[in-house]
Amino acid sequence: MKHLHFYTRTAIDSLIAKRDGETKFGECVQALNSTNNLSEELKNSSVKFVLFGVPEDIGVRMNGGNGGAQNAWKAALKSVCNIQENNYNKGNDLLILGHLDFSSELKNIALTDINFKEKGDQLVRLIDKELSALIKLIVGAGKIPIIIGGGHNNSYGNIKGSFEAFEEKINVINLDAHTDFRKLEERHSGNGFSYAYNNSFLDKYYMFGIHENYTPKTIFDTIDANPDLQYNTFEELEVYNTKDFTIELKKALDFVSNTNFGIEIDLDAIESFPSSAMTPSGFSTKQARQFTSFFGQHKNVCYLHICEASPDVVNDKTPANQVGKFISYLISDFMKAKN
Repeated sequence: MKHLHFYTRTAIDSLIAKRDGETKFGECVQALNSTNNLSEELKNSSVKFVLFGVPEDIGVRMNGGNGGAQNAWKAALKSVCNIQENNYNKGNDLLILGHLDFSSELKNIALTDINFKEKGDQLVRLIDKELSALIKLIVGAGKIPIIIGGGHNNSYGNIKGSFEAFEEKINVINLDAHTDFRKLEERHSGNGFSYAYNNSFLDKYYMFGIHENYTPKTIFDTIDANPDLQYNTFEELEVYNTKDFTIELKKALDFVSNTNFGIEIDLDAIESFPSSAMTPSGFSTKQARQFTSFFGQHKNVCYLHICEASPDVVNDKTPANQVGKFISYLISDFMKAKN
């Protein structure tokens, strides 16, 4: 796998701030002993979860969003390695694999390029190919991938790879301010789900908490006419209070849990969170954690994808440094829910 950068035990250890009398999560996580046969290494591993990053922002920039999503993975990884190992957190159930590295390709694409759309489309499709192959490998080995983006364009690779591993369509629940069900044009962060549905990898798709102000009428018309697509709006849940958050969680679970399903979390759904489409009005961090824990408990969950965080959006080190810490909460919440 050309773009996969593996992490050694030594590389992981370098991220840990060790302290006498304490054991950090990163000291207990597993790393690959060899990369000669990744499929066999994964199958023989005792872990339940495999964590890796897709540090890119080309899909976001192709969709007119703010760049910087490529920096969330590094922040998240360091935070994960430094949470406490204790009765609640068990690091030996997680393998830290590495990240898909497209940094050289990203350097060659600027918004000012006359062929930006063409080059961007080609790169997103390359990422699709590499990501779906890796997901297929991990899911096929009986493990649950935890993917840290990167843009929401990577939903496509997650869905395609899972479909290929299970040899059947999967469902998805998506916490997001946007549907990402835009038209089938150049590949970008706004059409990962529409491409996955059009290519028959995605069966049922539930959009949780989309914003009425930022969903085009054409998309509302499309999803209202299709029984495979369901949603609720943030306004119904948190402004008009015509729908109850807890009841809607159960309704969404009933819709997607009849078969294997993935959990997608776009951090632009969280109020004032540094992201590619940062919003002044959105869900709380507590609600996002509840969402992750609730769906993570179900036996049919096949992956978790956390995306669109962009530390560089905020020119202040304090909130920017919280990006990695919050992603580590979502990861540990998911792992505890599954266990």
